[in-house]
Order: sequence, then C-alpha cells, then structure tokens
Amino acid sequence: MSVRVTPADGVPTPEAPAGSVDPGHQGVEPSGPFAGRAGRIVLALTIVAVAAGLVLRFVTTSDLWLDEALTVNIARRPLGDLVKLLRHDGAPPLYYVLLHLWMRVFGGSDVATRALSGVIGVVAVALCWPAAAGLGGSDPARRRWLGTTAVLVMATSAYAIRYSNEARMYMLEMALVLAGYLAMRAVLARPTLGRLIGLGVVTAALLYTQYWALYLVAVTGAGLVGAVVVARRQAKPATAPSRALAAVAIGCLAFVPWVPTFVYQTTHTGTPWSRPSFPASALDTALNGFAGGEHADAVVVELGFGVLVLLALFGVARSRWRVDLDLRTRPGARWEWFAWAATLALGMTVSFAAGSAFQDRYAAIVFPLFVVCVAYGIGTLGARSLRYGLLVVIVGSSLVGALRQVGEHRTQGGEIVAAVDESAEPGDVLAFCPDQLGPSGTRHLRADVEVGVFPGFRRADIVDWVDYEQRNTAADPEAFARDLLTRAGPDHAIYFAYQPGYLTFGTSCERIAAELARARPDATALVAGDEEIFEPTALVRYGP
Repeated sequence: MSVRVTPADGVPTPEAPAGSVDPGHQGVEPSGPFAGRAGRIVLALTIVAVAAGLVLRFVTTSDLWLDEALTVNIARRPLGDLVKLLRHDGAPPLYYVLLHLWMRVFGGSDVATRALSGVIGVVAVALCWPAAAGLGGSDPARRRWLGTTAVLVMATSAYAIRYSNEARMYMLEMALVLAGYLAMRAVLARPTLGRLIGLGVVTAALLYTQYWALYLVAVTGAGLVGAVVVARRQAKPATAPSRALAAVAIGCLAFVPWVPTFVYQTTHTGTPWSRPSFPASALDTALNGFAGGEHADAVVVELGFGVLVLLALFGVARSRWRVDLDLRTRPGARWEWFAWAATLALGMTVSFAAGSAFQDRYAAIVFPLFVVCVAYGIGTLGARSLRYGLLVVIVGSSLVGALRQVGEHRTQGGEIVAAVDESAEPGDVLAFCPDQLGPSGTRHLRADVEVGVFPGFRRADIVDWVDYEQRNTAADPEAFARDLLTRAGPDHAIYFAYQPGYLTFGTSCERIAAELARARPDATALVAGDEEIFEPTALVRYGP
C-alpha cells in the first residue's frame, strides 16, 4: 500500500496519471462485501459476529453496581418524586421515566432492568446501517460496504456491549445520536415539516437524556450557522441549514422547563467522587474506553480505530493497494469527524475548567459518529482482502474484550447482601461507609435489618450528591460509631460495610471501624474487599 500526501483533490501526480482519480469511487473495488465465494464466507461470519454481539447485550454476571442500583432505585419511585430526587442526583429525567415504565411491565430484577438498555442497543446497531450507508452516495456496493462495516463494529464493540448491559442512560444516548444524525441528514436533503419536527424532538430527547448532549448540540448549531454563512456568501440557497438550525433551536427551547433543575444540579452536585482530567488525558481515556479498556485485545482495537478514523479524514484510495493522504481533509466524512472531535474537545475543556471529572462513559455522546468514521475509514481501502483482514482483527479483538467484560464483577454488593441475610437477626444494624456502597449493597436485602449510611445514618438506597464534599468533611465518624452502638443496643449485632480511599471521606471509614472495634472487640470479617473489583467492599460483624 502506497501512502503519500497529495497536493490537491484530483490533481495528477507522477504516480497518479491524469484521469485515474475518481473521488466519488475512491478506487474501491466495484463489488460489494459479499460477492463471490469469499463473500459468502464473509456473510456467514458477519451474521455469526453480529448475532454474538446482540446476544452479549443481554448477558452479564455482575450485580448492579452503584450507578445502576441508584438509577433503578430512583426510577422505581413514583414519577411525581422524580424531579426532587434528580435535583439531588445530578442527571436529566428521560431515561428514568422510560425505566420506570419498563419496570412496571417487566419488573425490577437485575436482568429486567438491564434489558431496556439491551433492547435499545439492538436498535442502535440497526440504525448504524443507514447512518453509514448514507455516506456511500448512489454507489450500491459502497453503501453495502459502509453499512455492513458500521453494523459489525457497533454490534461487536466491547464499549457498546458494556453499556447495553447497564441500567444507565448511555445506550439510549447513542441510539438518539444515530436517530438525530439521520434526522439531520433527511432535513438537509429535504426540510419538510415532518422531518423538522423529528429533528427537534430528537434534540430535546438528547438534552433530557445526558448533559454532554449540550456539547454536541452546541457543535451542531455552530456547524449549521457556518453552513448558512458560507451559502449566503456564495449566493446559494440556505433554506435547508436555516430550517435545520431552527428545528434544533426549538428542541433546545423544550429543555427550558428543566433549566432551573439543571442549574441547581450544576451548582450543588458535580463529580465529587473524582478529580478533573486534563483534556489530553481525558481523550486517551475516551479512546481507550471505545476500544474496551486496557487489555491486550483493546490495544489492538484502539490501534485499528486510530488508523481508520484518520483515513476517514485524510485518506483516498487511488487503487486496490494504494491510499493517498490529503492533509486538507477529505469531504466524505468531514462533518461527522468534526462533530465527534469538536464535541469531545469542547466537553473535555469545559469539564476541566469547571473542575469536573471525566469518565469514558461521557464520550458515549460521540461514539456512534466515531463508529461511522471508522466504517468510512475502511471504505478508503480499495482491496477487499485488506478490508476483510482489518475487520477480522477488530471484530475478533472486540468480541474477546466484550466476553471479558460481561464476565467481570463490578461490585461486591451481592456478597454483602448474602452475608447479612445469612447471619443477621431481626433488629441488627447494617451501616455503609461511604454512602456510595449503599445502593448496590442493599438490593434484595431482608427488611428486618436497620440500615443507614455515613454520614448521618441516612437511607442507604439513595446517594445525595448535593454539597457532598462539605457534608462529608464536616461529619464526625466517632459520633457516627457511637450512634450505631446506641441503635444496636447490647442485644444486636452491628454489620459495617466499608472501603477506604474514597475522595472527600479521608480516614472517616477507618475511624468508624476502629471505634466499633474498641467498643466491641468480638469482631468477625465476613467479606474481604477485593481490589480487583471496581467497587470493592469489606464487611465486618461486631457481635452483641
């Protein structure tokens, strides 16, 4: 494969004689991905890989961890309580409403609550086909290549499978981004009233799903404004981008009733559980998350993704084995590239400036567009054998990572519940430090045990993030231990579930354990904290 920098689109070079460059076809072999005997084998492998990815969206061995358990506990409450609860949680309401309605039909078990994200994950895979195929223009073979590649990448992605297996809003966010992308493309092609309404509804739904959508909407709005300005300078009609901009603006107006809650959350909640990340470090976290983590299989996927998204922006196939690079960027997926890259850059910069943490799950807002660019990058390669090889490596490594993830335990909350249920007597006391261990550690817990969290011995199924650091810093761990002793009295045992090292808690949890040990030296360690688990928790029983 020859890789060189071309001075301009379509300008002949010594290696590329005049008339050899076809920007629309980009040197791609004219046959589709399933042509010939090799194509039929590829079709069979594609069906198997996609089917495996879809099944894995409903398979996981872990109990609900903090974020999931907290989400389920909020969603199961009456809808009339939702605004008040979310003011203290920091999230927008749409996913919680959908989960509430879902649980009324299918119940609140771990499998049932996660299945909502699984179903949405299947929808997202289906939406990848038209999203990527649309970049193939009128060439049927190219459309099939792009659509198939995007479906394969999304279906087998360890990142997408992970969030299809979580009772959180991130898979809904990805599906809405794909729906919004298709709605935007339809509006720009022909801005009918129905299409404009659809674009506005999806915009509002995104804003009510996850707050990082604000960055994507801002970038989209800036792109549309730029398109209007350029069209007018060139004396061309700007009807479609102008109407698309109006539809996005109306979608934003639908978010106005939630703004007071959003402002309160922004002022009082934040991310007190982690430190802010420098944008370059946050970008590495996002790309690493897209690939599936820090394991060898993820490194392979990350390298493949990196090459392909760069080819999507700069590459053009001149022949089956030759790709040229145009540093001015190629037009095919330029706007999709700009959308995901600018959204990440904006979100990471604002988060760092505001002192907020970054987690790879926040990048879910751009992952579908990233997948479209990966598919387009495959499309810049002319030889089918090279495409097949890259897809086999990426898809195979992604499935290995997905299998690893669905087998990982993210919390010891289930162990805590099992140990307490087995040994506790009615009236015994269970306390968690920090409170972040409470939601996962109380699911399916017996009802005759008194439960609370540090600080304040508040309810354990909900975490109140309002002014979190100030409250934790001001709390008195020794006073909390004495309160536990009073609640238990001389006749009941105290169960203390804790884990040191959480930000804003200092040594409070250790001090509580030490105070309990002084008062009740008859202590038994029932569960040892496993540092290999994302949410480790130790459990100690202090006898009556």
